[in-house]
Amino acid sequence: MTNSTEAQKPQNTKKNKKKGATLDTFYGAKIQNTEQIEEDIQENSPKSSKGNRNSPQTHEEFESERTKKMEAFWEEKWEMMQKKFTHLQNQFDQTVKENQALKQELIKQSQNTKKLEENIKYLTDKVIDLENRGRRENLRIIGLPEKPEINTKLDMVIQDIIKENCPEILEQGGNTATDRAHRTPSTLNPQKTTPRNVIAKFQSYQTKEKILQEARKRQFRYKGMPIRVTQDLASSTLNDRKAWNMIFRKARELGLQPRISYPAKLTIYFQGKVWAFNKIDDFQLFAKKRPELCGKFDTENQRARNT
Repeated sequence: MTNSTEAQKPQNTKKNKKKGATLDTFYGAKIQNTEQIEEDIQENSPKSSKGNRNSPQTHEEFESERTKKMEAFWEEKWEMMQKKFTHLQNQFDQTVKENQALKQELIKQSQNTKKLEENIKYLTDKVIDLENRGRRENLRIIGLPEKPEINTKLDMVIQDIIKENCPEILEQGGNTATDRAHRTPSTLNPQKTTPRNVIAKFQSYQTKEKILQEARKRQFRYKGMPIRVTQDLASSTLNDRKAWNMIFRKARELGLQPRISYPAKLTIYFQGKVWAFNKIDDFQLFAKKRPELCGKFDTENQRARNT
């Protein structure tokens, strides 16, 4: 019977010895556990004993062999990392080249887009100009009452307006006949309280110009009711002219003799000179630099007060 106090045989510590954590190389390559390498070398190391001078391998030989194995191991891993690095460097260089090509293509496309935008603007302005020229014999009558007896005989109403406001044209034998006259828009919006405009196309451009010149001098009327007579223009040109309304009214209050010339240019008379402006920003900059005008044409404040 075995003695209970007998010391138990020690278990194989080599099997229970934990191996070190696996090392990860550059970009995930696995390196063999260096501790395992050390164990393999220790197993093959010479077992020295006292008085045994005929050892199959000296200590120096063993150390030399171990060093060579370690050097070979790390040299192999270093070559592996160099190959991976070279591969990644090539990929990076290729990506840089592709990005440069894309950048050049983007610049080219941007230049093409700019040219297209310029061409579109040129063609749009050309179309608007052609439309305005096609309306050169037209007059726009604003404020004419919206009544059935007027709408059904607009040609006759226009002749009455000429007789009432500029009879000298008739006396001079001018051709005041119209090819056609109509309301615009063609359908009446019941929600609007103001009458629709009337567009009249005259047979004579000279007669139309004479009527327009007279309308600029004084207030036109129809049977005593005030109306306005202006040049008929494309809707986009009319919107550009309307943008000057606040500045135009203020300039008239200040006695600057404002005028809107074709297509939508503001002219004023200031300090003995005639000044012309194509854009509102240009006029605002001009006004800010003149103490007499500075702060009097603040359109943003005027809009805020109106709202």
